[in-house]
Amino acid sequence: MSDDTERTKRLVAAWRGAERVLSRSLLEPTVGELLEALAGAPYDTDEPADVYGDGVVAALERRVAELLGTEDAAFFPSGTMAQQVALRCWAGRTGSPVVALHPMSHPERWEEAALPVVAGLRTVHPTTEARQPEPAEVRDLPEPFGTLMLELPLRDAGFLLPSWEELTELVDAARERDAVVHFDGARLWESTVHFGRPLPEIAALADSVYVSFYKSLGGLSGAALAGSAAFVEETRVWRHRYGGRVFRQFPQALAALAGLERELPRLPQYVAQARVVAGALREAFAQAPVPWFRVHPQEPHTHQFQVWLPYEADRLTDAGLRLAEETGTVLFRRWSPDGPPGLAVTELEITQPGLEWTAADVREAVAAFVSRL
Repeated sequence: MSDDTERTKRLVAAWRGAERVLSRSLLEPTVGELLEALAGAPYDTDEPADVYGDGVVAALERRVAELLGTEDAAFFPSGTMAQQVALRCWAGRTGSPVVALHPMSHPERWEEAALPVVAGLRTVHPTTEARQPEPAEVRDLPEPFGTLMLELPLRDAGFLLPSWEELTELVDAARERDAVVHFDGARLWESTVHFGRPLPEIAALADSVYVSFYKSLGGLSGAALAGSAAFVEETRVWRHRYGGRVFRQFPQALAALAGLERELPRLPQYVAQARVVAGALREAFAQAPVPWFRVHPQEPHTHQFQVWLPYEADRLTDAGLRLAEETGTVLFRRWSPDGPPGLAVTELEITQPGLEWTAADVREAVAAFVSRL
């Protein structure tokens, strides 16, 4: 067994045994716990099992379309497949294989160059800075593009969202270039607080929207593409071609329905608590014996944000592990190297367990963490 595998087992054991955590890791649940959660899904389990997308899968698709205010929605086994299909369909409809998107967006960083290699698409970047693009940058792109893809929020830049006014101007700028707009809304569910708008009003700005069922809703896996009935029907054809017409998917669909019922209404609470936690972290690190820190953004746009410290990633991960093992408190989980040598970042996602934390709890945990560096 590799050192990394052994370390991961030790981390998960510490996280599962902790008495106080800000959120649960996706690595923690056992098979039994996940099966138990499915049993409480809001669906009549005496109904026949799904076959190639009917039954509970179709019920999930209707629910997503209802929540987003779109004509239809299609379930996909993965967001990677869903977005490739969406962008490929738009390329065919617009006659342009060029997609304008951020270089830190998911297709550029985490999909092994799938857009050019599999879908035959080419990408251009309105900006290379770690922020959302500006409307002028979309208007001033020096070559035509058929689709503007906006990741809402932009995860790798710190879960960043534009303002509502900026978002509408970005969409207008794309329309001025005769382009369609696709939202990578893997975490769109929790963006309503920042925008101050309901989901249907946000989704109505775009020609198509992708949403995830596991990133914020706690589902097993899976995603959906939403939009007009004609567009969604076309994506179902491409889903089949990509190998996404799976015989049975009821576990994923049940988990997604459960997440929409249980977690979706709680997301505004998580966002509010994330802002409390972020403020307490800033106060605590300002008083701690560390040479530099950053909580980014200072006021989180969603219930997820970044923390940066000038130490090696392994050193920070080990300090968090010792804190969990010795005190039963999980403040930070894994840290990753990013940027210049000696700088590391971690992501915090505030969920149900984190609602119990006070600002004083956060400051106390930071002091205990720093003492283990």
